[in-house]
Amino acid sequence: MKTMIGVIGGSGIYQIDGLEGASWVKVKTPWGAPSDQVLVGRLDGVPMAFLPRHGRGHVHSPTTVPYRANIDALKRLGVTDVIAVSACGSLREDMAPGDFVIVDQYIDRTFGREKSFFGTGCVAHVSVAHPTCPRLSSACAQAARAGGIKVHEGGTYLAMEGPQFSTLAESKLYRSWGCDVIGMTGMPEAKLAREAELCYASVAMVTDYDCWHESHGAVDVATVIATLTANSSQGRSMVSRLPGLLGTDRAPCPHGCDRALDNAIMTAPEMRDPEVLARLDAIAGRILKV
Repeated sequence: MKTMIGVIGGSGIYQIDGLEGASWVKVKTPWGAPSDQVLVGRLDGVPMAFLPRHGRGHVHSPTTVPYRANIDALKRLGVTDVIAVSACGSLREDMAPGDFVIVDQYIDRTFGREKSFFGTGCVAHVSVAHPTCPRLSSACAQAARAGGIKVHEGGTYLAMEGPQFSTLAESKLYRSWGCDVIGMTGMPEAKLAREAELCYASVAMVTDYDCWHESHGAVDVATVIATLTANSSQGRSMVSRLPGLLGTDRAPCPHGCDRALDNAIMTAPEMRDPEVLARLDAIAGRILKV
């Protein structure tokens, strides 16, 4: 199997430098239009696809991002490994603005989003006990460190609905839960990537201390953008090193991300809705044989 890297760029990451033969392509999905067209090309000989999560010009709020269409579009293009880059607030003193956190756990507090490709007509339950891929996460950490970025390997991401930032009481509560960073886009993206049998790594770029930190005050967009400017160039630097680490040839994921649906489908074959199955052609075609 050949590697194809998919990058979902969050706030501040709207392009990838050095893509050979780059072109923006329109991808149709059964879940509607993705956030934007997808930039496809090659980087150091490895196929790559880049999708701006909020769209060019930042037109989608965290709630209105078409998460299902985005993941389907990447899977439909042949992506095998997804690196999600996003801005976040820090809930820990030692995770300072400018640092990168390689997320390995989530607490999902979102409530206004479709969170699964499956449902009535074809029910499935996948495990997200370990929602990110350790192999891919390790490669992201290595790539970031090679660029001189301070990296924290492992962290719990509190996914909030937004678009408002936290209240002080909420920020203190999430710290008491042991959360490390807070953001608005990590879920349901990670859950959907698992359902799509894609290896998924989350790189959270710290822009602020949320509002819990007494000496830093409340979060505002101006503060976030100022840190994003520096973080975005570091994020692109990290991405540029990934093809060399992942290579062109890809073995099966040692953690089983690419086989997540093996025992997940609950609906009996004779009871599966053909229209639902048709929508799952890219996501679950391997297991449903559609």
